[in-house]
Amino acid sequence: MTDQLISGFPVRLLDVDDLPACLALARDREWSPEEQKWRLLFEVADVYGLDDPDGGLAATVVATRFGQEITAIGMMLVAKRRERRGLGSALLRYALDRSGTASAWLTATTYGRPMYERMGFRAIGECAAYAGEPTGLSRDVSRPAEPADLPAILALDAEVFGAPRGALLTRLQTVSARFRVVDGPDGGLAGFAAAWSSLGETMLGPVVAQDAATARGLLSDLAREVEGPVRVYIDTTQSELIAWTKEHGLSHAFSTTIMEYGAPLPTDRGRLFSPVMLAVG
Repeated sequence: MTDQLISGFPVRLLDVDDLPACLALARDREWSPEEQKWRLLFEVADVYGLDDPDGGLAATVVATRFGQEITAIGMMLVAKRRERRGLGSALLRYALDRSGTASAWLTATTYGRPMYERMGFRAIGECAAYAGEPTGLSRDVSRPAEPADLPAILALDAEVFGAPRGALLTRLQTVSARFRVVDGPDGGLAGFAAAWSSLGETMLGPVVAQDAATARGLLSDLAREVEGPVRVYIDTTQSELIAWTKEHGLSHAFSTTIMEYGAPLPTDRGRLFSPVMLAVG
């Protein structure tokens, strides 16, 4: 624990021992207590928290740094008993001041967007979540990823995302239920995607591909291999992928606003069809 205070609350960098308190705070805000997601975040990101003198955590925010280019912001939570005191914006400012990157990225709910706008975040798009049990899947354009594919996956992702995500994708490959790639005509990769489990759903993402047809094929191949409901987050500019969700029985669950801070994001949004998760991009 540091000696520094934010609005009178001690701030510190959390670790996996704080997982129960993070899950309790998520429940307090009526968020799903996604243990696997939090465990991954503790491994690849900085998880900041404010200790509540009355017990537990008063607030959290997660900052995932990708090189010197982008910090992804997520898991911005303030306990109900402590809301409307400026804790969220103060903790976020603390994280941004320590990020050291040119840009920051997040997706905002309708409730949170005004705070982010006051802090200088700019809306640049929308991300929609679709969920359900997929039907009518018939494509077969990809193959299972092999360990030897990892350098090509990381190179393609860095080119599209605009920053290196090696630690995140390397760790994700070890925990994913599925990780698939599409070979390109030049010997490189035309795309890749992953599927991983969280609270009884299979999350489909990230999806990075040269075009919408490749992205649809990756999603179909992943969804065919898993049982039960799936969830995928899609940039709403990707109309062909949204059509794919409706064609295969998925329903719109909710939408968030994509926001950037600092320098414009270097991401090629035309080839980044789906994030790993909303918390990390």
